[in-house]
Amino acid sequence: MHAMILDVPGKPLRLADIPIPTPNPEQVLLRVRACGVCRTDLHVVDGELTHPKLPLVLGHQIVGIVEKIGAKVTKFKQGDRVGVPWLGSTCNHCRYCLSGRENLCDRAQFTGYQLDGGYAEYTVADEHFCFPIPQCYPDLQAAPLLCAGLIGYRSYRMAGDAERLGFYGFGAAAHILIQVARYQGREVYAFTRPDDVKGQQFALDLGAVWAGSSDELPPKELDAAIIFAPAGKLVPAALRAIAKGGTVVCAGIHMSDIPSFPYSILWEERMVRSVANLTRLDGEEFLTLAPQIPIHTEVTPFPLSAANEALEALRSGKINGAAVLVVDEN
Repeated sequence: MHAMILDVPGKPLRLADIPIPTPNPEQVLLRVRACGVCRTDLHVVDGELTHPKLPLVLGHQIVGIVEKIGAKVTKFKQGDRVGVPWLGSTCNHCRYCLSGRENLCDRAQFTGYQLDGGYAEYTVADEHFCFPIPQCYPDLQAAPLLCAGLIGYRSYRMAGDAERLGFYGFGAAAHILIQVARYQGREVYAFTRPDDVKGQQFALDLGAVWAGSSDELPPKELDAAIIFAPAGKLVPAALRAIAKGGTVVCAGIHMSDIPSFPYSILWEERMVRSVANLTRLDGEEFLTLAPQIPIHTEVTPFPLSAANEALEALRSGKINGAAVLVVDEN
């Protein structure tokens, strides 16, 4: 099969022919139809996430068709369309797994990081960590739901019942979550790079009540803010924008260092918290909710062989919505 391989962090991916993997008893073999391109993939490529399996097939927003099932698989059958997210396996018996916090499992393994992912024509995945894809979503539109949607949704829930919600960084996750917020009657204030007029207009077109630069204060105090951009300097900026008792949620798996800031902008019971990974319950809840709204994902397609170009377009902020690799159009 064709696959895009990361051999060494800091180097471009390499197109290679490698063997089609064989599923173990609890895995399904998937013919990959589409795979979303995530900022976390950039963190792996750049060496900011420091312990990848090498060589590695990236990609953790996978939509595929079941080609073969392992001997113990009961959840799926050949021909089913399924989605594979970032969380690829857990131990199922540690204190985190047993208390509904499997996203914090010390032995968890992650798709496209410790497990080969979807920048390939085929992949294998544990049936217990795959999701059925709602039929109303074409492959390309479904792919971003599996990380930008799922981990974005977990971040959104951590923001509580905020009436006025700020999104710092208006990319794949934010363009999905603004649709959830509008469905629930909340106001969204969008923050982008200072020169990103196109991104600000994109946010307004999706229903943001205000859009501006991340170095501006919004016209009203926010009840909560979610930081999707991996920039630590946005934490003090968001704290200055939220009202007393508000929450700042850091949604990324990696962020640059947070600069020091005065205690006065944290005081009055403001809170800063991070979101790590996702649970399977997050996935089930979000993929049930998405068709009800219904969420529409804006995607820019790239062929598998152009994965490096897709990553660079994401890095430079040239993608409105999400980038998706088209692996199999049949």
